[in-house]
Amino acid sequence: MLRPQLAEFMRRMEPNSVAILPGAREATRSHDTEFRFRQDSDFHYVTGFPEPDAIAVIAPAKDGARYTLFVRPRDPEKETWTGRRAGIEGAKERFGADAAFPIEEFNAKLQDLINGARHLYYCLGAGQPELDRTVIEQIARMRMMGRRGVHPPQAIIDPGTILHEMRLFKTVEEIEHMQRAASIAAEAHREAMRQVRPGMNEYEVEALIEYTFRRGGAAAPAYNSIVGGGANATILHYVNNDAELRDGDLLLIDAGAEYEGYASDITRTFPINGRFTEAQRDIYELVLEAQERCIEMIAPGVTLDEMHQGEAHRGGEV
Repeated sequence: MLRPQLAEFMRRMEPNSVAILPGAREATRSHDTEFRFRQDSDFHYVTGFPEPDAIAVIAPAKDGARYTLFVRPRDPEKETWTGRRAGIEGAKERFGADAAFPIEEFNAKLQDLINGARHLYYCLGAGQPELDRTVIEQIARMRMMGRRGVHPPQAIIDPGTILHEMRLFKTVEEIEHMQRAASIAAEAHREAMRQVRPGMNEYEVEALIEYTFRRGGAAAPAYNSIVGGGANATILHYVNNDAELRDGDLLLIDAGAEYEGYASDITRTFPINGRFTEAQRDIYELVLEAQERCIEMIAPGVTLDEMHQGEAHRGGEV
């Protein structure tokens, strides 16, 4: 059974078209170790396939092979080091592919996959230059083979023109994931407020927050956590998180959790010693008032810029 997002993507594709969607690749951290893998958001949305070095080929007009996955094959020796793989059979049985092949066979099969398609959905310049070259060079070769009945795509379209519109509208399941991500992050912020004391270090608070994320079931922070005390709170993307927290200062925490690929994003500022000074409270309440009035403005048709600028909407006053 096709994943609902994949079925809808197929429905929206141009007639007689093929899409090539690459997953994310592993990134080396140092020598023989990699950064923790996170799947490409669009690829995850359409396929749900969680492994690196995978490519999905989507061809709604092809009978019996509308959805093909190219994946890393099973390899007992490598799996001993880096964990189990779905492999060819798993791509079909667990992730619904009509057909699956080793990723190493993608180049050899590319001509047959796109031959005769009028449109090719593929995002050039998205960070995979080797794959870009493979696609472009294959199309160039096919253009020289017209007399042999080979017909390359006539246009390349960014699949984001469909996918990013689709992703604006959340399913019930997606909303549940978003709520879970927000709830986990909210609990982490509350835990930080309960435990912060003068003399602690910013990285202790960071560790507490991210421990709470994982304890709640989040895969990881949704972005680098910002934990800035005093003047560090004025650095918009401060991530050193290595200064001592001082009595009388404020602490800003900007941290969110990622759950099932969905991110939360919460920023809060509070006094390290538990009590605002008069000036601190004045500023806090001013910002809080602005936030509450923006929330009141939220309605269909209101733009983020209108809320940001505090403009009146449809004749009303803010």
